[in-house]
Amino acid sequence: MMSIPYRNLTPKEIDAMESVGCSCKCWENVLLNAEFQTWEIERAFRNVIFSGTCRLGTFRKSFELPGGLIKPSGIRNATLHNVTVGNDCCIENIANYIANYEIGHDTLIENVDIIVVDRITRFGNGIEVSVLDETGGRKVIITNRLSAQLAYMMTLYRHLQNLQDRLRKISLDYANAQSSDTGRIGNFVSIQNTGSITAVKVGDHCVIKGAGKLKNGSINSNEAAPVRIGYGVVAEDFIIASGTTVDDNTTVYRCFIGQSCTLGNGYSANNSLFFSNCLGKNGEACSIFAGPFTVTHHKSTLLIAGMFSFMNAGAGSSQSNHMYKLGPIHQGILERGAKTASDSYILWPSRVGAFSLVMGRHVTHSDTSGLPFSYLIEKNNTTFLVPGVNLKSVGTVRDAQKWPHRDERKDPDRIDQVNYNLLSPYTIQKMFKGRKTLKNLQSASGMLTDVYSFHSAKIQNSALVKGIEYYETGIRKFLGNSLITRLQGMNFSKLAREKGTTAEEIIRKRLVPDYETGSGEWVDLSGLIAPKSAVEALIVDIEAGKITSIDAINAVFQDMHRHYYDYEWTWAYDKIREFFEIDMESITLDQVRSIVNQWKDAVIGLDRMLYEDARKEFSLASMTGFGADGSQEEKQMDFEQVRGAFESNPFVTAVVDHIAKKSALGDELLSRLK
Repeated sequence: MMSIPYRNLTPKEIDAMESVGCSCKCWENVLLNAEFQTWEIERAFRNVIFSGTCRLGTFRKSFELPGGLIKPSGIRNATLHNVTVGNDCCIENIANYIANYEIGHDTLIENVDIIVVDRITRFGNGIEVSVLDETGGRKVIITNRLSAQLAYMMTLYRHLQNLQDRLRKISLDYANAQSSDTGRIGNFVSIQNTGSITAVKVGDHCVIKGAGKLKNGSINSNEAAPVRIGYGVVAEDFIIASGTTVDDNTTVYRCFIGQSCTLGNGYSANNSLFFSNCLGKNGEACSIFAGPFTVTHHKSTLLIAGMFSFMNAGAGSSQSNHMYKLGPIHQGILERGAKTASDSYILWPSRVGAFSLVMGRHVTHSDTSGLPFSYLIEKNNTTFLVPGVNLKSVGTVRDAQKWPHRDERKDPDRIDQVNYNLLSPYTIQKMFKGRKTLKNLQSASGMLTDVYSFHSAKIQNSALVKGIEYYETGIRKFLGNSLITRLQGMNFSKLAREKGTTAEEIIRKRLVPDYETGSGEWVDLSGLIAPKSAVEALIVDIEAGKITSIDAINAVFQDMHRHYYDYEWTWAYDKIREFFEIDMESITLDQVRSIVNQWKDAVIGLDRMLYEDARKEFSLASMTGFGADGSQEEKQMDFEQVRGAFESNPFVTAVVDHIAKKSALGDELLSRLK
């Protein structure tokens, strides 16, 4: 903006300004765009007080407001101090003043109390958020470029002091680079009927309408993904990423709100991090790490001192992070995909395994991270664990299907790396461990034991036996799918003839992984599923000073995400050897056929369980309340008018179609193996 050529007002223009009620102690400090025409003064200006150095653009366009009202650009009834105004802006009815701001072109600002930068500020960058631990033991430095993965490392890898020191320096270097005593309001911004805006940087195409108070923050709106700040919003010490909406009397204090999030309906958030596609309404968040797709929209729901992702909080869900001894020092983790039922309660510290469902009140500090896809059910103050049962739940599969479609990020620069896979090395490794754990419990206590004890929880015998079956089915499905994908599109007989070898040799060579990375343990860095070895390599480079910027760190996370399927096959290759007890270097056609047939049985078996689970939603019990004044037949007809018939339900038809497609996929590979 400073490169635009400006000129002083002519004496005639000074007279014209004063004739429409404008004033300035020193007109020499008011500069006009070189293309400004004198006639614009009469059209655009009324009752403006200029102070300090002000630079003004041209004012030739008009704004069309909702309802068809046309408002010409210009500056009316305002006081400006050290302000640069771009072309074709409309600024009017400023109760106090605007000071120390650069305002882009085509921006509308009206009926605002005050917009000011009153000191050197970093616009929310560098604020320390006390996430998980309310007492500040896990503070995360927020910046415009903070990703869920970087925040995960800053939050949970506190034992790596050298890493934390480097990340702190990198973050503060970025924050300090944002320091300025002048704020910016971007192009095509609309700010209307708003209270005070202090030390806030506003990006292009942002809409702020009716906000109460905004202080010390950055609103990183852009043309591809505008931000909307609505009525009654109060925000202090914050960063709001692109595509996000904060509305309806929401209060935000010391928070990072990531891309395409929605906070509204009086939501209250304090010292919390929200990453891409989170939804928070009606309830309260305190010191939470809300990874991608954390959803809470019920009143009386409190999320406190917990880490979540792909999570849905039921009405009245709450947690407690202290036991009235040493204060709020405890924390908890609900791994990806975990859900809480209505009125559930968890006393931290606890850890809930991936894709598990929590029902009732749990006060025994359970750790079920090694038993994913489970139900945690409270009975007489005791936690009962049903391992693996959520694998056959319609809700789990529907969640996995809907997340990619609910990714609202329009910004081409996606800061968080998000993997949507329900089955991955991360969850399958937990099934391996869970299967081993359950078998060890059987061996230690005997197969005829009625109830087994596990980490302050109880597992009934029937649930344990079925849990082993569920995990083995999930493992077969994942490993078989990886194998089929690896061999997709290959004509083994033709290739064997061309190379003068056998089909088995062609298959063996194809199955050899392309990358060494992928073996061993995998981790879920709040949305990014990656080999732990790759994350450790990144840590080494950060500690050694080879990586020195936030964007460079995020680029490595992006590269991990890009190579997910390459790394996944390396892991699956080793696990096929382990689970099926096969020497992969001498694998035979019969062994490949066996894996494919087991995969078909697993896929079809799980789909049939999903089919039966879906049928429960169409039972007579589910029809209660339908056809209230009619016969049983009318009840059925009313139900079908509202909910549809079972056979035509979109999810049911998708399951049937999935069975057919997967059967055909397996048969197609088997035909190529003949």
